[in-house]
Amino acid sequence: MQLTPEEARRTAAEAWIWGYPLLQNYRTMYAQAIDSDDPRYVGGFGRFRHYAEPFTPANTDVVTPNNDTPYSWAWLDLRAEPYVVSVPAVDRYYVLPFHDLDTTYVGYVGARTTGQAAGDHLLAGPGWSGTVPEGVAGVLRADTYLVGVVGRTYLSGPEDVPALRAIQERYLLRPLSTYTDTAAPHPVDEPVWPVWREEDLGNVEFFTLLDFLLRFFPVLEQERDLRDRLTALGVSGTGEFEPSALAPELRTAVEQGIADAHARLDDAERTTRVSTHLFGTRAEVGDAPLVRSVAAGMGLYGLPASEAWYGGWSADDRGHQPPDAADHDHVVHFPAGQLPPARFFWSATMYRLPERLLVDNEIARYSIGDRTPGLVYDDDGGLTLYVRKDRPADPKQAANWLPAPDGPFTVVIRVYGPDPSVLDGGWQLPPLAVAD
Repeated sequence: MQLTPEEARRTAAEAWIWGYPLLQNYRTMYAQAIDSDDPRYVGGFGRFRHYAEPFTPANTDVVTPNNDTPYSWAWLDLRAEPYVVSVPAVDRYYVLPFHDLDTTYVGYVGARTTGQAAGDHLLAGPGWSGTVPEGVAGVLRADTYLVGVVGRTYLSGPEDVPALRAIQERYLLRPLSTYTDTAAPHPVDEPVWPVWREEDLGNVEFFTLLDFLLRFFPVLEQERDLRDRLTALGVSGTGEFEPSALAPELRTAVEQGIADAHARLDDAERTTRVSTHLFGTRAEVGDAPLVRSVAAGMGLYGLPASEAWYGGWSADDRGHQPPDAADHDHVVHFPAGQLPPARFFWSATMYRLPERLLVDNEIARYSIGDRTPGLVYDDDGGLTLYVRKDRPADPKQAANWLPAPDGPFTVVIRVYGPDPSVLDGGWQLPPLAVAD
């Protein structure tokens, strides 16, 4: 199969969109599981690293970090054998959502899906057909050999940290052979992991890294056409793709395809305000590469809407996109009876742009919500949030202050256990209004 320049451009554009979540995932995995010199290193594959403290601007492992439910990170290599994840009885909201290499979820262990009782759950890689041991409560089957998890466990406040830590330390990961006390299979070869380079997201070397990652991602039937065309381009999963081997007209076409894909993703991100259909299993989100890319770019490892609904503002009510706290103060007013309807809780978290990281501020407040102590509600039960870089002089406004950076920003609303009205659009976010 020989691609024409036109076919190569189209293939490169489609493949860049399809592969973007894989590379964003590898960006995090490289720092946490491969580069032992990185401060974010969790200790390699097959072990948890828990965060029991609330996040601060110093946490840069992932964009739009969640400040409500501290994370439990882990990475698994399922090539040799499955793993068993064991959880204790948990008296609060928690979820361990396991994701494939392309960030699509494999499945969930947690309060909503498997309950709050103690249990053991098997996580198997592609093609595994072994015997499930007695006592295992359920089986999650991954489509890729490399799997990650960003666990979340509810934290009520700083005083709750010891109790949270006690729960996290009882989340266990064990190879199946360890769990069954049987002989371990022959170990798999350790690959030569490519060094992560941020600039490769935007050039032809993107496909060199994608070619490496495809060895861990067997072809899915619904993606066979694109994978066949990638193979024709030299990106087959052998790890041998070399951009310099491309004919000049094909390399130019690939570069044009990357630019096309960038523009398409930028347009999609600008028009996305809510997360209802961004995150989930393949059954939940379908075959939608652009959706996965938007999700990876705007909120890597976000939860499905059934667990947590995400919304926010890419522009204020005067059309400033993004909003900029250096130029304007803003307010968000929830009328009485229109606060985010949540079974568990809701929050609004501030992020500076373009990094999408938490904002350093004088009161160390990175999010605000129904659990924030001292909030001042309106006389009729409504709530007004003051979104600005400088602390308001009025004590009532200061109590409801969400500190913004001295520049562009975005605010993400998270609703945990959303009411059906959130999911079907019956409840709507109020505008981010310019206050001056």
